[in-house]
Amino acid sequence: QQIAFALNFGERENARGGNITKKEDYRLTTGLNDVSNLGKDGKPLPRDSRAHLFNLGNCLWHSDSSFRPIPAKFSLLSARVVNPKGGNTEFADMRAAYDALDDDTKAEIDDLICEHSLMYSRGSLGFLDYTDEEKAMFKPVLQRLVRTHPVHRRKSLYLSSHAGAIQGMTMPEARLLLRDLTEHATQPEFVYVHKWTLHDLVMWDNRCV
Repeated sequence: QQIAFALNFGERENARGGNITKKEDYRLTTGLNDVSNLGKDGKPLPRDSRAHLFNLGNCLWHSDSSFRPIPAKFSLLSARVVNPKGGNTEFADMRAAYDALDDDTKAEIDDLICEHSLMYSRGSLGFLDYTDEEKAMFKPVLQRLVRTHPVHRRKSLYLSSHAGAIQGMTMPEARLLLRDLTEHATQPEFVYVHKWTLHDLVMWDNRCV
């Protein structure tokens, strides 16, 4: 049902390229992205497993698939099992965050181009263990730091923990700017916290959050 509903909004993104799990180890066979902490056997992944350590990056602020040349337009997340404590999902409004910036900052960042890669987000947590195949698969892609929505033409920040470099800037300068912008954009006034109940289905526009 979820796949059929999602296909009303466009083509489905290939799950491969968003994790280090081999196809033969997929828990789900439908092509859905599995963002749980479960292995193929349905049991929690060992804490020291590569897959678990890699997936911890999902806890960081990010925009889905910004590390792909063509990022996902929409995402849908459904709750099949709900933890009675914790497990909330937070969404930061990148339109409101951009609007709240002063004019000098807007002028400074409007034309900046960032490099996005899963290796940046995971690297910030100390995960550096990649095969040559994975390094090639996670090669950085370029994304604008400020995007204009194609429908309502409203500008928004395009921030993500996957962003780790900015063209024309040194790495320390770029990461300091990205950190400052992320701290600004994730202030409580810009954030919605979804507290999951069983069978909730949440859909969002990745071009805005």
